[in-house]
Amino acid sequence: MLTAIKDSKIDITSEKSTRELAEKLTSYFKGGEYIFLHGEMGVGKTTFVKYFINKFQTDEQLKLTEVTSPTFNLLNEYETKHFTIKHYDLFRIKNSLEIKDLDIFDMKSQTITFIEWPQILENNAKIKSIDLFFAYENELKNRTVQIKGLN
Repeated sequence: MLTAIKDSKIDITSEKSTRELAEKLTSYFKGGEYIFLHGEMGVGKTTFVKYFINKFQTDEQLKLTEVTSPTFNLLNEYETKHFTIKHYDLFRIKNSLEIKDLDIFDMKSQTITFIEWPQILENNAKIKSIDLFFAYENELKNRTVQIKGLN
């Protein structure tokens, strides 16, 4: 499955296809990863993260939590039996100095970090990331995601 998703556009127009992709990708993460989520508002970034987190919770027989966008509080954190999953939204961050107090670069091996709107980190971060590029297609009728950096 890995070679089928690398560097190709994946149709995630339906919420079901978004869920299936997020659930499949959970098996590739062992902790310590940074996933940068690129794309316009409403294209499915937070929905993807929700299904990713809920898959871990289901597999570990934990109560499913409501996963929402951290737009206003900048960070939502979720605990599973094996991981801490951090979900940042940097949309409201205006300069790289504001990032300093967010503890984004904690680098703990048992943490999986999702970052929406990561563009502000480009000159700041020397970390290896997996990039998911979400996009609208066909005059906003379809949505796709392209994955870069997943080995």
